[in-house]
Amino acid sequence: MSTSTKQSKTVKNKVELLKQKREAINARIQKMESLEKNRERKRDTRRKILLGSYYLDKAIKESKMDDVKLIMDSYLKRDSDRELFWLEPHKE
Repeated sequence: MSTSTKQSKTVKNKVELLKQKREAINARIQKMESLEKNRERKRDTRRKILLGSYYLDKAIKESKMDDVKLIMDSYLKRDSDRELFWLEPHKE
């Protein structure tokens, strides 16, 4: 085998190895981005729960649940959500 043929195979092997490393790095990046997105989604959900809890507690203490029910009646569209507030199904 000639020297140039050996060098050509060595270069091809190195290129293939670099491509495999790139694929592994891209997979790790994608996984880390997915984990961060999931964490932020959970934090956002928790913020919404706490905010809703605060206003619900306030409405109960101030006897304003009828006002909340009116607001939610105009806001909620999905019947499964409306049911949580004892609202009639949404009319199309």
